[in-house]
Amino acid sequence: MNRIFILLFLLLGMSAAVQAQRQVLIFSKTKGFRHGSIEKGAEVLKQLLDKEKIKSDHSEDAALFTDQGLKKYDAVIFLSTTGDILDNAQQEAFVRYIQSGKGFVGIHAATDTEFDWPWYNGLVGAYFASHPAVQKAKIDVLDRKHPATKHLDPIWWHKDEWYNFKDVKDGLHVLMNLDEKSYQGGKMGDQHPISWTQSYDGGKVFYTGLGHTDESYDEPEFQKHLIGGILSVLPKKK
Repeated sequence: MNRIFILLFLLLGMSAAVQAQRQVLIFSKTKGFRHGSIEKGAEVLKQLLDKEKIKSDHSEDAALFTDQGLKKYDAVIFLSTTGDILDNAQQEAFVRYIQSGKGFVGIHAATDTEFDWPWYNGLVGAYFASHPAVQKAKIDVLDRKHPATKHLDPIWWHKDEWYNFKDVKDGLHVLMNLDEKSYQGGKMGDQHPISWTQSYDGGKVFYTGLGHTDESYDEPEFQKHLIGGILSVLPKKK
């Protein structure tokens, strides 16, 4: 009899653990330029999340953006999305989702998305304006205590496509700043944030401008930057 009770207890514990498993949506719908690195990026993100025992779905179906469709996810990642990708009802559902305390991660072209939606500008923190050719640049790591940057040295040399931004929101917590003297084509001056965090409308936000090339997703430093940022926006377990 005792063995039966112990077995039932273990099964109930396993069931609760499964129910409590975190889950993330990787969303990469594009209505403008489409990055060739999306498939590689999604693959690497799923691997990184698997290592953290976090389930993930990769989709480009905006029909998921309903109250019920988003409910199971602890965070949504916009992986190089571009253009106008959500209709009005889907936008409203996404607003409610963030207001419920869930997380948002924007990677690279997430800032090249939803230009006519002011709430989204506030969420992602800035909009894409232009970029020069892919090249190596010097990144000044301003916050080395955040999970997305604590593994980095104060200076990080990285090769990528460097966005110039417009409509940059005041009050962002900037994790990394680009040194425009280290590459050609910067148009923002000394204050050129390239990764930041914030709290917004009830949820937590992490954005990184890195991630244009396939090769960047193979770099351990960038992988740690990504997973650290994702973990930082997940709501606390109840």
